[in-house]
Amino acid sequence: MNDTGAVELDCRGLRCPLPVIELARRLPDLPLGAMIVVVADDRAARVDIPAWCRMRGQEYAGESIAADGTPTYAVRRLS
Repeated sequence: MNDTGAVELDCRGLRCPLPVIELARRLPDLPLGAMIVVVADDRAARVDIPAWCRMRGQEYAGESIAADGTPTYAVRRLS
């Protein structure tokens, strides 16, 4: 868990479609309303994660940058 209370999923070094596969694998373990932050250096994650959220009925909560400069993508579990 990171300092915001969200679960962090480290996908650094994983290439498309692995960050989305890891997100799909991990999300069911979390309670409804929980936030998961995917840390991914694969450029495709910027498009893939929001698209996956739309297709799966989850909330894409935005992008930010980790302390090491790696993009992060926040997802809230809705179902």
